[in-house]
Amino acid sequence: MIKALIFDCDGVLVDTERDAHRVGFNLAFKEFGIDAEWSVELYARLVLVAGGKERMKAYFDEFGWPEAQVGKFGGKDDLIAELHKTKTRLTSEIVTDLPVRPGILRIIDEALAAGVRLGVCTTSNPKFIDAVLDLFGAERKDAFEFVHAGDVVKAKKPAPDIYLLALETLGLPASDCLVIEDSRNGLLAATGAGIATLITTSTYTVDEDFAEAVEVVPELGDAPNINITIEDLGALAAQAAA
Repeated sequence: MIKALIFDCDGVLVDTERDAHRVGFNLAFKEFGIDAEWSVELYARLVLVAGGKERMKAYFDEFGWPEAQVGKFGGKDDLIAELHKTKTRLTSEIVTDLPVRPGILRIIDEALAAGVRLGVCTTSNPKFIDAVLDLFGAERKDAFEFVHAGDVVKAKKPAPDIYLLALETLGLPASDCLVIEDSRNGLLAATGAGIATLITTSTYTVDEDFAEAVEVVPELGDAPNINITIEDLGALAAQAAA
């Protein structure tokens, strides 16, 4: 049996990219008087850039910076920082109305019953992931030993840094852990740290390459359509380590 289970947030715990983050970016642009709106189709491309601040920089580099707002806030980095604060506040409000993905609460309960430790590794802002974990209820939320989020490491996914930090926090070898991710960037980050990784595909990642994953499923699933149990995760991790 694995000793620790580590979750990504966006697309794994809640399918947030299309209906929370994208919407939050658009509302922030509007609040700042910036003429930009990210469509579902455009965001499918932008979401390949890990990190919200990095995503906005990539967009403005390609489509042009709002020079009036850059001047108002004293530079590009300062504008991005303020936009991101506003976007985080807005998305934290939006996420309270979104459903937890099927099977997440079940797998958390199974992990707790089996004595498996829990953590989160995400590029999302800490305030946002806090709002997501609130959806689980206080007892489940309190069971998470750590949440490594946002800029806690310099190099974001697909760099392995955040998962290497998780291993250091847990004090466990990679072979005792398993990660649940939904994107290729996340998969590369986790496997780059040597951790076996299960993929649950989400809205924007269903067609990505997941060759390095130990298993790919559309969702963890709830009864009667359970796809993966905590025992299955243990077997997959053992198979990967063999």
